[in-house]
Amino acid sequence: MIVLRSGLAIAPLVLLASCATDNPPAPLPAAPPPARAAEARPAGTSGPATLQIAGTARQGALLRGVAPGGTVALTLDGKPVPFDPQGQFILAFDRDAQPSATLVATLANGEAQRRVFSVEPGNWRIEKVNASITGSATTEEFRRLRAGELEQIAAARARQEVSEGWRQRFIWPVKARISGVFGSQRIYRGTPGSYHSGLDLAGGAGTVYVAPADGVVVLAAETPFTLEGHLLMIDHGMGLNSAFLHSQKLLVKQGDVVKQGQPLGLIGATGRVSGPHLHWSLKWQDARIDPLPLLEP
Repeated sequence: MIVLRSGLAIAPLVLLASCATDNPPAPLPAAPPPARAAEARPAGTSGPATLQIAGTARQGALLRGVAPGGTVALTLDGKPVPFDPQGQFILAFDRDAQPSATLVATLANGEAQRRVFSVEPGNWRIEKVNASITGSATTEEFRRLRAGELEQIAAARARQEVSEGWRQRFIWPVKARISGVFGSQRIYRGTPGSYHSGLDLAGGAGTVYVAPADGVVVLAAETPFTLEGHLLMIDHGMGLNSAFLHSQKLLVKQGDVVKQGQPLGLIGATGRVSGPHLHWSLKWQDARIDPLPLLEP
């Protein structure tokens, strides 16, 4: 599997899910046994002589790579990047990433190989949404409830599960009209909000959505959150995780191991929404990334 270029142009806001990309990736070599994050290869392990990177450095983009043989540590701007025993890894750039970033592979012999990325800017749009910025709760209620919800989300993201989902070519959670794109900033009845962190798919209420890749359920909110509603989070391994918002009903629970294509829940309108849809966001470590370029046609 190889990452797609993230510079995909999306002209109209309303698109069909079947026209996501025009450059389908080739599959990666067969996956080796699962490895926990940051597992270093022994000195002398075979591999490329230099850092290998596939993809374009761009705000909101995911890249794939292979570390040089003998690599014992890998960092992006000083932060650890996990890699498997064969040296394969992923990395991503946040929607608001700085114009440059440096990847460093440290080898057992003390050599350090560097790759400096020039990060291309995203082309984000502005959207106006007819919904309250605090959802159905009052401002005071929102602040009280939100603190506990954010703690649960942070705890879920802190978990590091073993999964091979990060290797897979992602599939659509549901084939539906795209009603919201990643990176756009939303204005809620005149009040600027945070940028849109995912992809909105306007499937009808009660429509089943499925796992885009293998993973482990790290959060399944039985009680709707103020903003996300019934929130589902899945760890795909290597720091990559998905979040699915606004579900009418969840079909899996925390701790479940899910396979690509497995039903996860029903599309709904819980939390802060203006109508039924599935909001799907992807995050690698602290970087929020665009799901669209990773999908099959």
